[in-house]
Amino acid sequence: MFNKVLVAEDLDTISIAVVQALEELSISEIHYAKYCDDAFLKIKRALHDNSPYDLLISDLSFKEDHRENKLKSGDELIEAVKKVQPNIKTIIFSIEDKSFRIKSLFNNLGINAYVSKGRNSIPELKKAIQSVFSNDEKILSPELSHALRDRSLLEIEAYDISLLKLLSKGLTIEEIASQFNTSGIIPNGNSSLEKRINKLKIYFKASNNVHLIAIAKDLGLV
Repeated sequence: MFNKVLVAEDLDTISIAVVQALEELSISEIHYAKYCDDAFLKIKRALHDNSPYDLLISDLSFKEDHRENKLKSGDELIEAVKKVQPNIKTIIFSIEDKSFRIKSLFNNLGINAYVSKGRNSIPELKKAIQSVFSNDEKILSPELSHALRDRSLLEIEAYDISLLKLLSKGLTIEEIASQFNTSGIIPNGNSSLEKRINKLKIYFKASNNVHLIAIAKDLGLV
């Protein structure tokens, strides 16, 4: 079984239940963090001390408060963690149920399991932890099994997600083109971006950019 586990969760009631589940699995060292930035610092500190975490369990949504944080979601946390510790096992424990977001977490961030918060979620989480430790198969809560089979968003690529996220922040085509160019993302010309946006509007049957972003948010794309 895992020896050292980090739980990233901002609700005390959930953290207590998760920690208790980990204790029942005889995991010897359990730490938790209420903020993604704190969780990331713990990961880096553990690596520096040559005592890395074996498993990260994280929620996706973290409520904002007075504190400024660079990492604001579980997605961002895992992406950052994977850059410094690529082989760490990761489990998402969240209420989110949007197919694309779940599929993206497996395909783009390489998470090992996704457990949906609900009435029977703690026993499911314990099973997921045991399964992740024992094998490399993707583990998904039974009620969300449709998520990895959903082909309705098959044509949407990581490029489109990046484009939609910047659009949702109010950036102009010129500003997006500049950011893509700086990041080495191609195509990054104004014309190419406009064509891609038009393609997305047709794909989602959106009447304009505002409608497109609203649909993307409803689907959990941004």
